Amino acid sequence: MMDKIFWLILLTFVPTLELRWSIPIGLFKGVLQIPLFGEWVGFALPIEIVFPVVIISNIFLGVLIYFLLDKFVHLLIKIKRIEKVYNYFVIRTQKNSKKLIEKYGVLGIALFIAIPLPGSGSYTGALAAYLLGIGYKKFFIANMIGVIIAGIIVSIVSLGLFSLF
Repeated sequence: MMDKIFWLILLTFVPTLELRWSIPIGLFKGVLQIPLFGEWVGFALPIEIVFPVVIISNIFLGVLIYFLLDKFVHLLIKIKRIEKVYNYFVIRTQKNSKKLIEKYGVLGIALFIAIPLPGSGSYTGALAAYLLGIGYKKFFIANMIGVIIAGIIVSIVSLGLFSLF
């Protein structure tokens, strides 16, 4: 069972798919034919294991991405040309969106992360939060709320669909 949990965590770390991918694979009992990816054998794990493992992994992922992004950007802006571009686009965007961020910041990022579609999630939520100047603590809260909501939605849909088979 530990090998399945390990793979579940790794699947959760796949960019843009995250828990939208790992929860169904973790719960499914059988073989899935996935275009471009081939056959995937479901792990047939109970929801009581899949949900907390995936949620904790996905929350950690968002925090890790935000932290690494912050460190990477600080290294890059030491280069004058990149610093000028950064200051022009990012700082300007942060100033222009300040009122919206103050009004919808945490909730807006949380809802963006919660949308269970490829392309939304912790990776892109961390990037958006960073670029919009939402601080680390506020992003952590937004990420946690968004991941939990997305996990509930994906779990309900997965359990409902799999009950048909």
